[in-house]
Amino acid sequence: MHRRALILAGLAYPLVGRAQQSCGLPTPEDIEGPFYKPGAPLKASLVEANSTAEKLIVTGLVLSMSACRPLAGVKLDFWHANDKGEYDALGFRYRGIVETDAQGRYRLETNLPPPYMGRPRHIHVKTQTRGGPLLTTQLYFPGEARGADRSLIVKPGPAGPVRTVTYDFVL
Repeated sequence: MHRRALILAGLAYPLVGRAQQSCGLPTPEDIEGPFYKPGAPLKASLVEANSTAEKLIVTGLVLSMSACRPLAGVKLDFWHANDKGEYDALGFRYRGIVETDAQGRYRLETNLPPPYMGRPRHIHVKTQTRGGPLLTTQLYFPGEARGADRSLIVKPGPAGPVRTVTYDFVL
């Protein structure tokens, strides 16, 4: 298998083996669920200090399917349940939009959502390139996906005081 690497800030990111799927395959769709609310603010931190959930950092790249190149300026609309398994229907708690930088990178800080009502823990995402189709999907956690598409499972980072996971979107 041919291996390629993307060099960002002096660090090599292998494109095969790092992304959950090859750049030739798009990130799979998954259900929106009943709790999507349009109009989330642009914010990279959804962390709530009074949450009983541990802090979570989600990072990765947004790559083009055709050329496997990073995509700048792509907006990722994230939302998930709070530490009690509830979604905010009145405001924008645990809802926010993150935009990729010039190298196609994104970073979201939040609190780890719990499993709830028989569902595994997950984070919802909507994203779209300019003029491209809208992708609605969910990210799942290792050992908790319960039948979800395996390519939607985030890759955990090294153990530490804050849980970190990576996921590369291919659009």
